[in-house]
Amino acid sequence: MPKNTLQVFCGSANPELAKRICAYLDIHLGRAEFNHFPDGEIDVKVHDDVRGCDVFIVQPTSPPVNEHLMELLILIDCLRRASADRITAVMPYFGYARQDRKAEGRVPITAKLVANLITTAGAARVLAIDLHAPQIQGFFDIPVDHLHAGKVILNHIQKLAIPNLVVVSPDVGGIKMARAYAKRLSADLAIVDKRRSGPKDVEAMHVIGEVAGRNAILVDDMISTGTSIAEAARTLRKHGAQKVYLCATHPVLCADALEKIRKAQPDATVVTDSIPLGAKAESGLFTVLSIDGLLGEAIRRIHRSESVSVLFT
Repeated sequence: MPKNTLQVFCGSANPELAKRICAYLDIHLGRAEFNHFPDGEIDVKVHDDVRGCDVFIVQPTSPPVNEHLMELLILIDCLRRASADRITAVMPYFGYARQDRKAEGRVPITAKLVANLITTAGAARVLAIDLHAPQIQGFFDIPVDHLHAGKVILNHIQKLAIPNLVVVSPDVGGIKMARAYAKRLSADLAIVDKRRSGPKDVEAMHVIGEVAGRNAILVDDMISTGTSIAEAARTLRKHGAQKVYLCATHPVLCADALEKIRKAQPDATVVTDSIPLGAKAESGLFTVLSIDGLLGEAIRRIHRSESVSVLFT
């Protein structure tokens, strides 16, 4: 194998996305075998020569988070011990990102712990998309390329040619993302003011901005339990919005998120394939956009030591 050859491997979290990335790059997906010992421990074997190669591992740490995280760490260690020249962890979805600070006493900052684990395992670089908290880039002592799926989602929205548009953030924390969408779409901006009455309970209180008679696009980085975005959609309807579209990068879809989205009755729900929907795709609720080209081009540019910032515009 020639030195510095580009190779892409993946764990079991999202092999279809990895295959599409390899198709974009016109290379074959690296061969890695994952098995379990009788006690549940993960066993990994790489079947391709990686000595001196520039290796990228596509593995979102989506549910089951701990299983996929351990696969990533073990595969990194395996490739490092097989003398790969450089290993980049490509994480379309970064789990544990919400535990990024101490909001109360005696709690961990697990996002920092995971960053340390990935670095210690042997990764030289991380490529991520729409981190829940952008400051997580600073938790790593290795370079992090933080891409945004907004470009992919915006291209789809622009093709829909939705008139009388307003972009809405489902909470105050998402204002920056919503403002970026509004700017690109030349649309107005609105915010749903929500209050948490418990760890899983959200109550939307007010809408800041004009949504009556408008077509609203709710944008967020992820749909986890679906509580926030579904409650925000209902609130927009109560305030006179004509149509409501939901847009999110990561379809985590925990617990009864599908049912909550169905009851909210959005006119469309747009997500990316950062996390595979599996059987949930059969619900008919989702329009799934692929980020294979975005990640594929980023991988190509990183491998060639070219600028990645052009992908931000």
